[in-house]
Formats: sequence, C-alpha cells, structure tokens
Amino acid sequence: MATGKKRGVVYGVIGVMLCVAVYLNWSYVQSPDELLVAGQAKNELKGASIMQDGAGDAAKVVSGSDYFAQSRLAREQARDEAISILQTSLQDEKSDDKTKKDAAGQISRLADDSVKEARVESLIKAKGYTDAVVFLSEGAVNVIVQPPEKGFEAQDAAVVRDIVVSETGASADQIKIVEAA
Repeated sequence: MATGKKRGVVYGVIGVMLCVAVYLNWSYVQSPDELLVAGQAKNELKGASIMQDGAGDAAKVVSGSDYFAQSRLAREQARDEAISILQTSLQDEKSDDKTKKDAAGQISRLADDSVKEARVESLIKAKGYTDAVVFLSEGAVNVIVQPPEKGFEAQDAAVVRDIVVSETGASADQIKIVEAA
C-alpha cells in the first residue's frame, strides 16, 4: 500500500511539473522572435547587452527581449536538470524513505517556485513593464525588469516589490530588483 502511495505522489508531482512546463511554454513563447538564441540574435544594438556563452569562450550581443527569453530558458534548463537528479533519487531502490521524501519535497518546491515566478512575471507585465524575469531561491528573490521609457524610478521598484511580496511571501529585504540594461 505504501508503495502505491509513493508512486501516486511521484506521478502527481510529474503531472504538476508537466502542466507547469506547458503553461510556461505557452506564456513565454508568444512569437517566433522570442525563440532566437544568442547566436541567432539580430544585430540590434539598442538595448543590447554582452553575454558569455555557456563555455565562456566568446561574447555575443543579445538584444533586450532575447536576454529575457534566454534567461528564462537557462532557468528552466537548470531546474529541469535538478528535477532529473531528484527523480533519479526517487527511483533509486537503494535510497531510504527519508531521501525519497526529501527529493519529493524538493521537486514540489521547484514546481511551486516555477509557478510563482511565472505569476510574478505576468503581474509585472500587467502593470505595464515590457518584460521581467524572476529567480526564486531559498531566502532570496531576484527580479530583472525591463525599465519603462522614462527610466526605472523608486515608485517602479515599490510596485515590483509589492507584487513579489504578495505573490511569494518574501520580505522586502529578501528582494533584489535589477534594471535591465
């Protein structure tokens, strides 16, 4: 009976993660332009920033919208890798119950964080900001926001901070807001 419950929990977590992945894909990919990666980025220098590729060999120009899409992609790839490792622990017959319970809890937390990040990003966009990317971790929330035309002011930071606090429960001192270049 206990094995059936464990399988049910694992399948439930995998189902939730699949739903989150579909939602994130739907909410982030709105046009083919957002599918561009750094190597395919248009040569638009306005709002561009320099980013290192994964190997650190060469710098590439990434436009503002590509930066946000690429940051989301990197975040999701890192999260998928972590989930894969945790799922291996869940499926390993040598793992004890405590290890499996911890792995299931971490997978659940990662799924919750993913949903919260997407919700915060959507709410920031709804407030009129062009784009934002959010990174949740234990004890910290990092938000990168595309500033409005007039520039990012104290009231903008307050709006973003209020959204993050209400959606994540983080305290104001745990939130770092960065204006994208």
